Amino acid sequence: MSGHSKWAQIKRQKGVNDTKRGLAFTKLSTAISLAVKQGGGIGDPNQNFKLRLAVDAARAQNMPKDNIERAIERGLGKNGAVMDEVVYEGFGPGGVAVIVEGATDNKNRTTSEVANVFNKNGGSMGQIGSVSYMFKPLGQIIIEKTKSLDEVFLFAAESGAEDVEESEDEFFIYTKPQELKTIREKFGASGYKIKETEIIQKPITPILFDSAENASRIIEFVEKLEENDDVQKVYANFEIKN
Repeated sequence: MSGHSKWAQIKRQKGVNDTKRGLAFTKLSTAISLAVKQGGGIGDPNQNFKLRLAVDAARAQNMPKDNIERAIERGLGKNGAVMDEVVYEGFGPGGVAVIVEGATDNKNRTTSEVANVFNKNGGSMGQIGSVSYMFKPLGQIIIEKTKSLDEVFLFAAESGAEDVEESEDEFFIYTKPQELKTIREKFGASGYKIKETEIIQKPITPILFDSAENASRIIEFVEKLEENDDVQKVYANFEIKN
């Protein structure tokens, strides 16, 4: 069990700001289309867990039903669009390891744009596998902080979770990716308020910064990557002390 980085809170707040900038719906739509493709072309959220998570995230941001349905149809290839998953690895400012996950209908364009952000902001792109060994894929469940840490930790352990972290008003539950669906259902059935569920790349040994100010270069770098509509998620192996 461990504490949780201030970076998590910065990213959570930034997610709200992204919605205001109009980026969220585009990214959510792409995530839905990609989930359909990754789920073997299954467009029913009840039969495709990744799609269910993507649709839940879209609904949490009040994305209109018509937008969700169009995104599913795009994933099924009904409008001629083909989305491909892309992953980039490299190093950001200060040697921080970075993984960029995205989805695009034009790989050349996206690769060029992502490489441009790396090159112009003190980073360098590497080959696939160059930094992924520094991260561990995990399921992440974020719940509201309505119970004590001891209660949540005990329930998480009994449910088969890997770890629990806490922030000011949330708990982060970590699971093996293949057990995310089952453990999420256990928390939901026990009355916990689930805010987000996703599969992430968690840093194994993060670089520690003592303040957001000292981490500002890498934070700005991550934000520039996330401003690209084709980029879905950015992971970097650093933390900021609470």
